[in-house]
Amino acid sequence: MRLAPTLASLLLLCFTLTPMTRAQDDRLKSRAELTDYEETSRYDDVSRVIGELQRRSPLLRVESFGKSAEGRDLPLVILADPPAAHPREARGAGRTVVFVMANIHAGEVEGKEAMLGLARRLALGDLRPLLRQLVVLVAPIYNADGNERISPENRAQQYGPPGGVGTRENARGLDLNRDYMKLESPEANALVRLFNRWDPHLTVDLHTTNGSYHGYHLTYAPTLNPNADPRLIAFARARMLPAVTRAMRAKHKFRTYYYGNFATREALGRELNAFREPKAGAPQTKVWRTFDHRPRFGNNYVGLRNRLTILSEAYSYLDFRRRVEATAAFVEEILRYSAAHAAEMAALIRRADDDARRGRLKESGVEFELQALPRPVEILVGAVKQVKSPRSGKEMVAMLEDEYTPTRMPDYGLFAAKRSVPAPGAYLLRPEEGLRPIVAKLRAHGLAVEELSEPATLAVEGFVIDKVNRAGRAFQGHQEVRLKGRARGETLTFPAGSVLVRSAQPLGRLACYLLEPESDDGFVNWNFLDAYLEAGKVYPVYKLMGEARVAARLLD
Repeated sequence: MRLAPTLASLLLLCFTLTPMTRAQDDRLKSRAELTDYEETSRYDDVSRVIGELQRRSPLLRVESFGKSAEGRDLPLVILADPPAAHPREARGAGRTVVFVMANIHAGEVEGKEAMLGLARRLALGDLRPLLRQLVVLVAPIYNADGNERISPENRAQQYGPPGGVGTRENARGLDLNRDYMKLESPEANALVRLFNRWDPHLTVDLHTTNGSYHGYHLTYAPTLNPNADPRLIAFARARMLPAVTRAMRAKHKFRTYYYGNFATREALGRELNAFREPKAGAPQTKVWRTFDHRPRFGNNYVGLRNRLTILSEAYSYLDFRRRVEATAAFVEEILRYSAAHAAEMAALIRRADDDARRGRLKESGVEFELQALPRPVEILVGAVKQVKSPRSGKEMVAMLEDEYTPTRMPDYGLFAAKRSVPAPGAYLLRPEEGLRPIVAKLRAHGLAVEELSEPATLAVEGFVIDKVNRAGRAFQGHQEVRLKGRARGETLTFPAGSVLVRSAQPLGRLACYLLEPESDDGFVNWNFLDAYLEAGKVYPVYKLMGEARVAARLLD
């Protein structure tokens, strides 16, 4: 008779605990999960999930890698087993570091939601074993200020979430995915400090598409700038991405391919100044083309830092829940591949860095051209329908997920250097006030910068400016500039305090892109040297073509 009250008490206790347990589990869920994908996570939602993961798992460390323009902390989640709170712990253990960043465009929120779920699985679930080979860094809400400007008016055509998304730009109206070279936003400066500090072997940048109606759930791109180490480009294109593509199809049933948009060969010909008038009545030829080679874009910038990189683009007309699932699956397979090939990836990067330190860089491209793959490929042409948003009543575009047509066409997915210049042993700048800003930028990028400790008379190559071409319209607050001119050899004396930047360093490819006078995305392009740019003048950065044998000291 005494057992009955005890049993009743236990049953009562179970029923009482169930809502509490559910509430605790809800703290681990994103806002998207809690609203059945009607809404996306706010900054506080991201902070809540990270905090709860910290309380439940010993494998997390969290740091702020910087501040947004409006003063929000930019969280970095560090996942490792055993845990790592500092880069030296990752290097000391010899583990491969993979950095995944999301929400650089705060209207493209799928990566943010996907990484909250993947962090949960890495810390507490089935992906935890990967942390024995990898240190996984996650920046889930990079454009934190843009994220808080959520509105159904932003990206209204994409298929959800109905509650709206944030803005593309940061609080100062800057596109953070165009700020890698000029480093004008606090967010971009913070991100590059993260690169300098943690030096990830692989960076994965999560986005969502605009544009063409194709038949893929997700598209991707490695670095597209041919100035990057060709071994890193080949590893991503020939090994890693094909393997991830196969896994996405076999294990997750997602169709993926290299990022692109539809164009016509005729329109592309006009763009490339290779247009030929088609025969009367001849149909235009559809082509698939990638986007841009310039390192103002993150995947191209990271490539010039001698590191592996992948851009992910979920398909904006796929259902929001499915976009999150596709993005999560893509990152999962990248992590699995990285864990399985961690030693190979690390060795590849060591070789690239060692060769850079030995001065193996012989030339740097300054003009580039888009090229097609050797043979046409099958591209999936998609189908869509119009769907009304349940909240705003506006028309959204929805993918017909199982309706697509494989169509053979040229794939303009590569860039090649159309013209290159010899890479110098070092660049030299006189100690002038007007050049201080670019010295500061070089150091912000993590480049080794030295100053002469005594005067040096050197045979150098100068660049005589013949023409200064300025863009007719402003872009990101700048009138972009391109120079035309010619090289001229001369012997000059550089005083003590002159700045020396060697190309023989791991970031030497980036140094060339920033400092070359004819670069399409360097200091000239972004107006940092406008006071020096005039026809007939000599560009203020000189090239020492031989080995730099001078007395100099590194700037701290």
